[in-house]
Amino acid sequence: MPLTAITAWEALFDRLDVRGREVPGAAPAILVVGGAGGVGSMAIQLARRLTGLTVVATASRPETADWVRGLGAHHVVDHRQPLAAQVAALGLGAPAFVFSTTQTDRHLAQIAELIAPQGRMVLIDDPASFDIGLFKRKSVSVHWEFMFTRSMSDTPDIGAQGALLDDVSRLVDAGTLRTTLGRRLGTIDAATLMEAHRLLESGTVIGKLVAEGFAAG
Repeated sequence: MPLTAITAWEALFDRLDVRGREVPGAAPAILVVGGAGGVGSMAIQLARRLTGLTVVATASRPETADWVRGLGAHHVVDHRQPLAAQVAALGLGAPAFVFSTTQTDRHLAQIAELIAPQGRMVLIDDPASFDIGLFKRKSVSVHWEFMFTRSMSDTPDIGAQGALLDDVSRLVDAGTLRTTLGRRLGTIDAATLMEAHRLLESGTVIGKLVAEGFAAG
């Protein structure tokens, strides 16, 4: 929970500033790419519970679509198909914000097409290539979120992470937020770690995988 919560919170409220500056003429909506992953699962909940934004999440299978709807997504689109036409078909208008959690390079051109002029985008992955020039025509601002920036750089506002985790813990205790735990794999050993990597590489993981404790011996 702390890892996904910090990443999603900082991306939404520090980088995108979704509760601060509006995007003139844009739909008050956010597209979360990779909605069924750990960070995406937390981003959907925070955006739905703490803002008035319409939340659109991507999912490509019935079970992941059900998962993101259960977390509060208003609409679901399939990231295996072109995103721009699907978002346009919702009739919301061009969304002000895009939160890309995975495969950003694959979706970049579609994101540039669908986002509102002067919109804001945040990403957390490490795309092999990133053509930021796609966003020039719309004056879209692009932000990276990395939860270790504050600690690694010893920034003056490092205490903000403790404060946000206090807020998250209260929301969890109140039942406003639910865990992003998708599956427990058992004790930490070579076989469990190999299985975790296999599942992650399959692209079918819902929420977060958890391995805990170490095998005896």
